[in-house]
Amino acid sequence: MRRLALRTGLRWKVSLAIAAVSTLVAVVLSLVVHNAARVSMLDNSRTVMDERVKVAQRWYEQSRVLGFGAKLDDPHLPEQLKKEAWRGQRATYLEDSGTGTPEVWASVPLRNGKVLSVHTKFQDRFAVLNDLDRVLIIGSVAVVLGGIALGVLIGDQLSRRLRKAATAARKLAEGDSEVRVRESIGGRVRDETDDLARAVDGMAEALQQRLEAERRVTADIAHELRTPVTGLLTAAELLPPGRPTELVRDRAQAMRTLVEDVLEVARLDGFAERAELQEIAVAEFITRRVRAVDPQAAVNVVRDAHVSTDPRRLERILGNLLANAARHGKPPFEVTVEGRILRVRDHGPGFPEELLADGPSRFRTGSKDRAGTGHGLGLTIAAGQARVLGARLTFRNADPLMDSGDEADGECRGAVAVLWLPESAPTNTGSFPIIEVPD
Repeated sequence: MRRLALRTGLRWKVSLAIAAVSTLVAVVLSLVVHNAARVSMLDNSRTVMDERVKVAQRWYEQSRVLGFGAKLDDPHLPEQLKKEAWRGQRATYLEDSGTGTPEVWASVPLRNGKVLSVHTKFQDRFAVLNDLDRVLIIGSVAVVLGGIALGVLIGDQLSRRLRKAATAARKLAEGDSEVRVRESIGGRVRDETDDLARAVDGMAEALQQRLEAERRVTADIAHELRTPVTGLLTAAELLPPGRPTELVRDRAQAMRTLVEDVLEVARLDGFAERAELQEIAVAEFITRRVRAVDPQAAVNVVRDAHVSTDPRRLERILGNLLANAARHGKPPFEVTVEGRILRVRDHGPGFPEELLADGPSRFRTGSKDRAGTGHGLGLTIAAGQARVLGARLTFRNADPLMDSGDEADGECRGAVAVLWLPESAPTNTGSFPIIEVPD
């Protein structure tokens, strides 16, 4: 059974926590103050009644006058006071039902054997206790509301800083190496979020340095291999004709292509490439290039457009997409031009799930058993060249083949690569311009 997870913001969690603590403190303090005030009033009432009964006793003994509403041998006198009077003790007694105003009694035994007693409810005094309760309730509500407001304020500030940190971290993950989390959150507050930002920035810088070192090593190795591979290819041309010679030439050419691709990937990873822009008609350019690369591929022009782009890099992207379709897909191959949008489609098994989820990766081919040709650099180079052009390259699989309304064993109708050329020229910093994507 899956557990239902309720996702709430940090701001509201902090607010609820402060509100709960404020409520608890307000209730406890209110109860303490209420009970302390009630006990004090009851003790004071007992003291007052004790003084009254003593004065009433003197008056009665001196002039036989009953003052303060005193009574002799009151039939309603509580049993506890009767017992104390039988012992010859002056005493007070409190009748408190917990709902109404308590009634306070006081009694004293007289010399003639009678019991003098007085009692009252002190309604005016306990009315003050009711007013105190109302003040405590209002104060408690004010404390809770103030705690909630303070929690929202504190939680909102902390939540805002964390959201900025998360946004900056996502930009770092997307490849923007210039972003720093600590600069993004800003502010003068130095708390745990600042420590987190420093740690993330340190990790990003260390990772960037490591990736740069790996890129340099890769580029250096490929550059050093270029000369011996060229010599090997030249030497292969001097071998006598025959099947062994063809195999050597084929492998030497494959190694040379691999070295050139690795060098190109290293240059693209260094973000040092810049586009040389020219104004071209997309439909006419794509038609000529497709005819040169793969005469069997079909070109469908839905709408033409003129764009400012680098023809060499656009041709490289198109060639790699067609080569990938020929290597891992099945004919027929289709290239569709719809304004600034180019689609390259085959009718093979489609792109693997790893590529659709993570994008193209070097040395990862579309063949699951890796028995096919290629080194997985074609789509990586195409994506890198698209970045230089300020374009966006996406990959998806076509809809499953439908037969009489049912899926044919989940078979795919092919892989589709879509290149979105920008309406404006790419920026000098190599950043991505805004590309409008139609629905």
